[in-house]
Amino acid sequence: MIEELEQLAKQARDELTAAGHEALETWRVAYLGANGRLKGLMARLKEVPKDQKPTVGQRLNAIKAELEAAFAARKEAAGAAGPKDVIDVTEPGLIQTQALGRRHVISRVRDELVGVFARMGFEVAEGPELEDDAHNFVMLNIPPGHPARDPGDNFYVDDPSAEGVARMLRSQTSTVQARVMEEAVRRGGGKLPGPIRIVSPGRVYRPDTVDATHSFMFHQIEGLAVDRDLSMSDLKTTLFQFVKAYFGDEANVRFTPTFYPFTEPSAQFEIYARLNPDAPPRWIELGGCGMVDPAVFQACGVDPEEWTGFAFGFGVERLAMSKYRIPDIRLLFDNDLRFLRQL
Repeated sequence: MIEELEQLAKQARDELTAAGHEALETWRVAYLGANGRLKGLMARLKEVPKDQKPTVGQRLNAIKAELEAAFAARKEAAGAAGPKDVIDVTEPGLIQTQALGRRHVISRVRDELVGVFARMGFEVAEGPELEDDAHNFVMLNIPPGHPARDPGDNFYVDDPSAEGVARMLRSQTSTVQARVMEEAVRRGGGKLPGPIRIVSPGRVYRPDTVDATHSFMFHQIEGLAVDRDLSMSDLKTTLFQFVKAYFGDEANVRFTPTFYPFTEPSAQFEIYARLNPDAPPRWIELGGCGMVDPAVFQACGVDPEEWTGFAFGFGVERLAMSKYRIPDIRLLFDNDLRFLRQL
């Protein structure tokens, strides 16, 4: 028994000397714990002959005291040599980070535009980015063979020859206008139950070559108003009020006649505005607009004899790049913190 005690003591001292700071508690449990090896030898005292018990008991207690003292000294030495600034991760945070996050410039501009139109009574409508050929082209009066339907100018998921059902990544947010009118007619039991006034911001996709001003994915915001007896003057007034609210009192709008399959008459609209304080105001092409073509109304189930409407749309990136003087559209998608912190 005495020999076992001495062997245990030697082994314990050797392991304690070699143990690192993290292993000290493991050593304590193994040798001095309630179920440790020293406790196990104490339980065997009953096996020791009666005349030897005093000697064995005294030695056992002495070894226990020696190991406890050695453990305490080793732990104190390890603590003195350990790291001085220990971080307790359970403590509540005291230091506020200096790098506060902010919303992306595209998200901020989108919300600013939606906010202006919301004050004019326009609600936000959304639609799927994976569209079918019918809503992206057919219902918008874009016939087969039109250049806009060229497979090389669109991201088709299905065979584009399957007219009406071929799926694609939408190339314009005008698809939302068609869905909104179609759904309103469905809810109205086959007739449009009342006026519509919506804006539909969202991502669109076209296989453009990426450069400083083009990307295969970008953002548009589209507007649609349907009511009785709407006219081009209502469209012009809406856009005039928008640019005044968003760009300032010196802003103005002018129309240039053009052609779009889904509006008639159609126009490109330009704004005369100061987009940053360091530059004079100038004319900037913003987007397209026009009166909704009766063929689009018919495709969506809306009676063109009872209802009229106007639509407009423009690119969010173009507006953001002009307002914040961003020279390259790719900067908006690079996620470079050096760039994002400037806006």
